[in-house]
Amino acid sequence: METKDMMMTSMLTMDKGENEEEKDKGREEVGGEEEGTQQENGRLMLSDGLAEKGPKSLTSSSGQQVSNGFTTSTPQSPKEGPGTAACSGGMASGQGGGTGSSVPLGGLRTLVVQQTSLERPRETWSKKMDFLLSVIGYAVDLGNVWRFPYICYQNGGGAFLLPYLLMAVFGGVPLFYMELALGQFHRSGCISIWKHICPIFKGIGFAICIIALYIAFYYNTIMAWALYYLLSSLRPTLPWTTCTNSWNTANCNRYMSTDHNVSWSNSSTSPAEEFYTRQVLQVHLSPGLHQLGSVSWQLALCLLFIFTIVYFSIWKGVKTSGKVVWVTATFPYLVLLVLLIRGATLPGAWRGVVFYLKPDWKKLLSTTVWIDAAAQIFFSLGPGFGVLLAFASYNPFHNNCYKDALVTSSVNCLTSFLSGFVIFTVLGYMAEMRQQDVDAVAKDAGPSLLFIIYAEAIANMPAATFFAIIFFLMIIMLGLDSTFAGLEGVITAMLDEFPHILVKRREWFVFGLVCVCYLGALSTLTYGGAFVVKLFEEYATGPAVITVVLLEVIAVSWFYGTNRFCNDIQLMLGFYPGCFWRVCWVAICPCFLLFIIISFLAFPPEVKLFHYHYPPWTTVLGYCIGVSSFICVPAYMVYHLLNAKGTFKQRLLKSITPEPSSNQHRNFIVTNAV
Repeated sequence: METKDMMMTSMLTMDKGENEEEKDKGREEVGGEEEGTQQENGRLMLSDGLAEKGPKSLTSSSGQQVSNGFTTSTPQSPKEGPGTAACSGGMASGQGGGTGSSVPLGGLRTLVVQQTSLERPRETWSKKMDFLLSVIGYAVDLGNVWRFPYICYQNGGGAFLLPYLLMAVFGGVPLFYMELALGQFHRSGCISIWKHICPIFKGIGFAICIIALYIAFYYNTIMAWALYYLLSSLRPTLPWTTCTNSWNTANCNRYMSTDHNVSWSNSSTSPAEEFYTRQVLQVHLSPGLHQLGSVSWQLALCLLFIFTIVYFSIWKGVKTSGKVVWVTATFPYLVLLVLLIRGATLPGAWRGVVFYLKPDWKKLLSTTVWIDAAAQIFFSLGPGFGVLLAFASYNPFHNNCYKDALVTSSVNCLTSFLSGFVIFTVLGYMAEMRQQDVDAVAKDAGPSLLFIIYAEAIANMPAATFFAIIFFLMIIMLGLDSTFAGLEGVITAMLDEFPHILVKRREWFVFGLVCVCYLGALSTLTYGGAFVVKLFEEYATGPAVITVVLLEVIAVSWFYGTNRFCNDIQLMLGFYPGCFWRVCWVAICPCFLLFIIISFLAFPPEVKLFHYHYPPWTTVLGYCIGVSSFICVPAYMVYHLLNAKGTFKQRLLKSITPEPSSNQHRNFIVTNAV
């Protein structure tokens, strides 16, 4: 017993000789209120439960931290009340002796000392709402506004909601919950987290970062188009309402709600369509991907402004981006509500709503409907892009991420449903004006739905300038918070993987990353840039990220182990995930993802934009771009096995064995103390 007493007191006095002046000051201080290396995970726990003191934990000269709230060279008397009086007396006697031998005054108690790292404390969200709005802003993006309504009416209207909800419940939400739980427990980005799950799959993290860069190359260009529209809207007459501009052709047909004597033919083009294709994109100056043409300086300046906003929103971390999303994540809902009320009062709006929701149950027999439902919910919620891991890693350890997953995924799905009404009330109005069917008006999908059809409808409304300004502001803000999230996923991953190099140089690293994204986006700013955007959207991200998430689910459920993962969740949240979640993670989610991958390979999309059909060589190019990110996974596996030591069996075993996490729930040392 004397040996154990000596061990504890020596831990409390091991750097006594290094700083006598500091020790003298320590005798005068009371209560442990000094500012030290404050760690959220330090605790003093006595076996009889009389004292618990935290969160301060300070470092001894050995590099270990004694989590009692005082430096080892300046032991002080804790003021925890009568329950710790004996312990205080014991420590005071040890200090008075100054040699490491002490006279026990209150008997022995068990002290649980936690080993913590010497790294800086991890940044956290200022408020819980910062996190929720950031996740909602990430999940609710431009795809909710243009892709969901189009896919919904194309696949049976109201009948499509059934496969959509089924795919959400059994595929999308479990993946969403899994990523939030992983990020919050291990507190790491998408690269360094793999050493705690299954080291050989670390290449997944690098693949995610490359995919995020590809998305940044084309996604922000759409916001540059919206900014061009916004700046063009700052005039009494919107430029896409007349056919007398320099870019208009003979086929331009000005069809306002007051022009009842004008007939609409199949060869007619609206002023809005010509403004989009001939003035904003200038796509008529490029014959195709083989000859993109020069860069549009107007769009280059618009994109530069967008990236400037992005940089100053994320350069300081989630403390700044968490404040910006209060505007960028909430303003779109206000605009959607205003546009919904305005659209519902337009003549013919009911035709669009009926077309949107009228169920065609025969469509459910087609596999295409189920493929579209699975792909839509997957890309809408956005697991696999490293963002949910990054955002959750800044949460407190005991935050209820289960509730967060249900709330944010529900808000995302409801927003998609609401956007359908906003879009289709206006499409019904356009069909009424042109005296056509709704499906003839709604033939365009993607950005064209917003920049041509909706822009034209806005031009026909009273107070058109006002509605144009708020609509394109909404488009920009929907895109901005998704860009914040995508780049934050990359930044967190790299800072966690290379902390000694990048943590103190975050602002410069973010600046370099934004510059790379801007340079990579220059090809999308050319006259044929719209063709590049479509190519990236179809091939560069979709198949690669689904394959990456499939491997992620397999690594977590089968290698790391569902039981271990569920134990981690129980340690965080206080309850064990139910049977439904475990079955989804082990079996249903992998099948869900495999189904999407096989369907994509079996039925490759026919890529077409405006009147340009993509030639076969562009398909090969698209697959090469997709594989260029995914190749990181097998490449890192080979690299890891070659660099490991021992026999092949030993290397393989080590490569699938997770390293213990060093968070506040691990690495306790139990010893006896006075």
